[in-house]
Amino acid sequence: MVVENDAGAARLPPLRRTTADDALDAAARAQRDAQVRGVDSIPGMREAIKAAAQALPPFTEVPRLARLDAAAFRARARAGMPFLVTDVVGRWPIVQLDFAALRAQHGHLPVRARVGDYVHTAFAPDRAMQDMLLREYLDLSTPVEAGLPPYVGNLALSELNRLCHWPAYFDKMGPPRFWIGPARTITPLHCDYDDNIFAQIHGVKRIFLAPPHHDAFLYARQANPLLFGSPVDPEAPDYERFPLARQAALVEIIVRPGDMLYVPAGWYHQVRALEFSLSSNRWARGLPLALAGLPPN
Repeated sequence: MVVENDAGAARLPPLRRTTADDALDAAARAQRDAQVRGVDSIPGMREAIKAAAQALPPFTEVPRLARLDAAAFRARARAGMPFLVTDVVGRWPIVQLDFAALRAQHGHLPVRARVGDYVHTAFAPDRAMQDMLLREYLDLSTPVEAGLPPYVGNLALSELNRLCHWPAYFDKMGPPRFWIGPARTITPLHCDYDDNIFAQIHGVKRIFLAPPHHDAFLYARQANPLLFGSPVDPEAPDYERFPLARQAALVEIIVRPGDMLYVPAGWYHQVRALEFSLSSNRWARGLPLALAGLPPN
């Protein structure tokens, strides 16, 4: 997955493209990633997550829970299943910032939008992007019938960070990433091998989730050691092309303003906006909570 750069500068830097030197750096990156997560190797961590998931009860729903403190959150997360927390995001100052205010107060921020067919190129290093100001993006007219609307996704907007009061659920988290886009913007099915908390600030989204050990049913392919993508569309599965997908436990949940969803490391998820949405997420940087108490791999 392309990770866009911090948009606090006057311009976004050029997208980094794959070079011959990347292969030389791969071993060093793998070692560094493992050290950050307190494991011997990332492949070993992935296998441990899938093995732990095999012992879970059948996945049939995502429970909605009242506000949790850090200790209660971690205890629940160690069970290894997704859940949704209410009464956290709704207290954030950013909730009071509607899209008109967002444009007026922060429209000068440069953003990078995914354009074209960003579903089928989701995990390619050279997918199409377009740079613009946030106000220009918010002013775009969205086609109703054809094509995908441009999508500002996985973007750092440090100017908005102070408006989001993230709970201290993890010892260390990566920086907040923001997701802005109209209905029909989508992030296709994939998994990240870090714990993830996803905050829905404005708008409504549909999310499908599936457990890590169902990766074979989802025809998963590695984009990088911490990211795997799936060609299966849970909203319109093609069982002729992907017959094993019938065996995948795909569960739908609707997230609404004020909801915070916990997506454990290794869980597959697809996210679609049902209306114009503003979301933010953070990935933990440490041993996934589902592996707490288990020997490192």
